[in-house]
Amino acid sequence: MTDQQLITTANNLEGYRITKHLGVVRGITVRSRSLLGNIGGGVQSLFGGKLSIYVELCEKAREEAYQLMIQHSNEMGANAIINMRYDANEVMQGITEVLAYGTAVVVEKIN
Repeated sequence: MTDQQLITTANNLEGYRITKHLGVVRGITVRSRSLLGNIGGGVQSLFGGKLSIYVELCEKAREEAYQLMIQHSNEMGANAIINMRYDANEVMQGITEVLAYGTAVVVEKIN
């Protein structure tokens, strides 16, 4: 996986010209909360405020899906991803799917 990918939620990258569209790329992960995580989250919810246990779980799931999307893009030969988005669905109680997706493209810098 690389940090050299250019990634944006926009339809284009300012300062770059899209030379080739390679298609949709995606990264998907499915996560569940552990029993201890549910207990800890329940205790935190009694006091109100930020539920750090769940924030951490969500951040890890998004990052994993994001990195898998980048890996898929690299395999297709892209150097950028446009129209990047996240989606999440509960598969069943306590089990959540997180999807990162976008359009893989090849871009070149405009002089």
